[in-house]
Amino acid sequence: MTRKVCVVITARPSYSRIKTALAAIRADPRLELQLVVAASALLDRYGAADKVIEAEGFKIDRRVYMIVEGENLVTSAKSTGFGLSELATVLDDLKPDMVVSIADRFETIATAIAAAYLHVPLVHVQGGEITGSIDEKVRHAVTKLADIHLVASQHAAERVIRMGERAERVHVTGCPSIDVAKAAIEAPMVADDIFATYGGVGPRLDLAKGYIVVMQHPVTQEHKSARWQVEQTLAAIRDIAMPTLWLWPNVDAGSDLTARGLRAGRERGELDHIHFFKNLPPEEFLRVLKGSACIVGNSSVGIRECAYLGVPAINIGSRQTGRDRGANVIDVGYDRDAIRDAIRGTLAHGHVQSDALYGDGHAGTRIADVLATTSLETSKQLAY
Repeated sequence: MTRKVCVVITARPSYSRIKTALAAIRADPRLELQLVVAASALLDRYGAADKVIEAEGFKIDRRVYMIVEGENLVTSAKSTGFGLSELATVLDDLKPDMVVSIADRFETIATAIAAAYLHVPLVHVQGGEITGSIDEKVRHAVTKLADIHLVASQHAAERVIRMGERAERVHVTGCPSIDVAKAAIEAPMVADDIFATYGGVGPRLDLAKGYIVVMQHPVTQEHKSARWQVEQTLAAIRDIAMPTLWLWPNVDAGSDLTARGLRAGRERGELDHIHFFKNLPPEEFLRVLKGSACIVGNSSVGIRECAYLGVPAINIGSRQTGRDRGANVIDVGYDRDAIRDAIRGTLAHGHVQSDALYGDGHAGTRIADVLATTSLETSKQLAY
């Protein structure tokens, strides 16, 4: 009997975190893919990931609009509440055999609660990891609500088991985003004209002699400092004066302040070597990363995918505190001089050796096989 697998994507990075698994689920005759796209993944100012998803051949079964305007702590909580209400209706309508929740975005806990209360087996991808911010609480809460755990590494599996989850329900699959990174290494060609193809805002840059990628998000516990934090990074990037591709921040509390800092810099005419993108398709983004001198900011892509790509990552601040990291990562604080000096150091050193810390590039097929064969149950028998 075919199993209906409902995957809920709530943000731009969640798609890259699950894309190869979506393809493997769709291709597996034992499984039927149901795709729900929600939250900031539907919003143009955060890259309209739903349009990318459809352009790459996936059918979206339901859209869930749930983001409350404001980008602060209160609206994050309210957005999660709206998401819970809407997703409960969607899951009741689709009647899946299992629901897949991805990683640790604040919206993902709405998916987990809805599935748990409807007694639908919940599959959690990328549990057992350690970071800073509200993501830490969300990730571990989803782990306790989940029935099946698909983790990226053995370290993550051990943490999930120490939380009382049964070892036979924990599967080390690797991270599907590493599958995309593997493809980026094997086919490293970037679009002939990335600016014409993907638009964005800012000057057309000559990338032939090297460039930097920046992706910096607000930190929820520090959201009131988001503008000052991004201004420190902007100042360092101005000091380096190297062509820079900057990806717009996500919807977390404080993103409006981050955006104001970026816009103020543009209005002052200080960013003539920076081009801003709302979004790039996952493969293209990772090809861009592979060709870059380094990534600067606080996105997990610097920790996860860039470890596999061997791309140096200047990781700023506390957002990724505690996450397992490879030799490609240099940690600095929100300080213009420290950020600038770290960038200069990576420019002198160059890329590092690829590290399979988060997977070997075959996670998608492993995930589909687990979903097709694992026992489906919602009763919790904790291994304390």
